[in-house]
Amino acid sequence: MQKVSFDLTAEYIELNQLLKVVGLCDSGGAGKQIVASGEVYVDGKQELRKTCKIRAGQQVRLGDVLITVIGEGGADGA
Repeated sequence: MQKVSFDLTAEYIELNQLLKVVGLCDSGGAGKQIVASGEVYVDGKQELRKTCKIRAGQQVRLGDVLITVIGEGGADGA
C-alpha cells in the first residue's frame, strides 16, 4: 500500500479537493466523480459525500493509496 502524508494548513479540506492536491485526480470535479463511485473510505468507512470535511488525524483510502492528514500542531492537529 502506498502511504501519503498531507499537511493540513487550515481547519479542514474538502474530500474531493484532497484527492486533487495529493495527485490522485486532475481536478475537483474528477475527485467528486471518484467519491461518488464509492471507492473512497474515510477512517475505514465508505464516504459518498463529495465535499466531506477532512480534518487532521483522519485517514483517507482510495484503492491501494492511504492518505494520512496531519495538522500544523502534529499528527492530530492539536
